[in-house]
Amino acid sequence: MSEIIDFFISSYQNTPTGFIILEAIAFLFGIASVWYAKKENILVYPTGLVATIITVYLLYKAEYFGDMMMNFYYSVMSIYGWWNWSRKKNNKVLVPISRTNTKEKLIGILWVIITMMVTYSVYRYFGTDIKTENYLDIFTSGVFFTAMWYMANKKLENWTLWIFADLITVPLYAYRGLGMLSLQYLIFTILAIQGYLAWKKTLDKNASTL
Repeated sequence: MSEIIDFFISSYQNTPTGFIILEAIAFLFGIASVWYAKKENILVYPTGLVATIITVYLLYKAEYFGDMMMNFYYSVMSIYGWWNWSRKKNNKVLVPISRTNTKEKLIGILWVIITMMVTYSVYRYFGTDIKTENYLDIFTSGVFFTAMWYMANKKLENWTLWIFADLITVPLYAYRGLGMLSLQYLIFTILAIQGYLAWKKTLDKNASTL
């Protein structure tokens, strides 16, 4: 247990206090955002915006440009998702939870490929030495991109993609010494599993009433 505590403390010994506070705020709001997503609550987006905007800044300073691009995208997509989830007609939500169809699955695969290409280009533009960890970053960026798009449209499969990419990101951030973010993604994984089960239950319930 002491080794785990030392891991989290040691990674922040040379980190400015302001950065630690910002990361803590992003940590709390990020978890709140996923919690609200699980509950299909519109507050997923304002809380998510706080977390992603702060994280964009922190990742930019750390020169993790792939993750930075993803969080910038999350910020933009959060605005779209906020609008999309809010749409109602005759007091009825216009975007219910649903599964992806074949077309949406193919679009999702296309988004993964395009995002990986763009992220790779960003690394090259900034002259970053692309290491193994960066290729993992590039890959998860594509998966997260599609997951966010699916979530904005309330597709059940968004949770499957979050779980998959979160499980890769937990050790990746631990390796980078970003202990708080590593812990955050571990919590994200647990919440994503719960989110999948909650959304599937809602989907099955809605199907049984048709």
